[in-house]
Amino acid sequence: MYRVGGGSSKSEMVGGPFDRKRINDALDKHLEKSSPSTSRGLKEKERLSVPSTSAGGGGTKSQQQQHIDLRDTRSSSTLATNKNKCSDEESETDSEESDVSGSDGEDTSWISWFCNLRGNEFFCEVDDEYIQDDFNLCGLSSQVPYYDYALDLILDVESSHGDMFTEEQNELVESAAEMLYGLIHVRYILTSKGMSAMLEKYKNYDFGRCPRVYCCGQPCLPVGQSDIPRSSTVKIYCPKCEDIYYPRSKYQGNIDGAYFGTTFPHLFLMSYGHLKPQKATQSYVPRVFGFKLHKP
Repeated sequence: MYRVGGGSSKSEMVGGPFDRKRINDALDKHLEKSSPSTSRGLKEKERLSVPSTSAGGGGTKSQQQQHIDLRDTRSSSTLATNKNKCSDEESETDSEESDVSGSDGEDTSWISWFCNLRGNEFFCEVDDEYIQDDFNLCGLSSQVPYYDYALDLILDVESSHGDMFTEEQNELVESAAEMLYGLIHVRYILTSKGMSAMLEKYKNYDFGRCPRVYCCGQPCLPVGQSDIPRSSTVKIYCPKCEDIYYPRSKYQGNIDGAYFGTTFPHLFLMSYGHLKPQKATQSYVPRVFGFKLHKP
């Protein structure tokens, strides 16, 4: 299981006992520094305020008793103030920790974690039921290394391979899981459920807009130039000018185009014909001093 963290590492823990220990240590140091100065101040006041007993007399004893009572009152008020400060700071610390645990303490599935990574905005979440159907995964076991372990990782199945594998092998399993999910994804988005999920992303402009000026911000669709993995990176297809472009984000530009395939955008527009825009009629005309350039 992975923790939600706005782009943070999979295994990174936010908040927790480390922050509380650091805050408590700071409070302890603060109290240690304040205690000696308080005691020194009390001793100075005691030395200056308490008169010599050799003078004798009842008035001297009553004056000494008043100074002692005053010292006791001040020391008790100082201790009460420090205690209130400590309790306030501890309550603030507890409230901060509860906010952190409430926001970042929830576990999420591997699929949700993967789709929420920076640069993976083009991916939709594939249903577990679709992945669990062996018919939908036909032929993928020969394309993906560590297939069984990668599939377990995608489906959040507890496995003991982490104890057997080296750190390098575990990284290979994670990479294989990403590749396997991409190859499952390209099949899923051609189904009715997959297209419905991609439709929501299309309406939210998650795939970006056409950079061509005369397309007037037409929303695009992801497309691959090849169905063979590791052949080319993903591009965005504009249904208005019917051309392809590089994604604006460099993170999205590193995604394998085979995870979206060559078929998806065209089948999508056939399924949702009302979304297909009219072809762009206006085009840029080069001019020199206001005159159109002659085309040979």
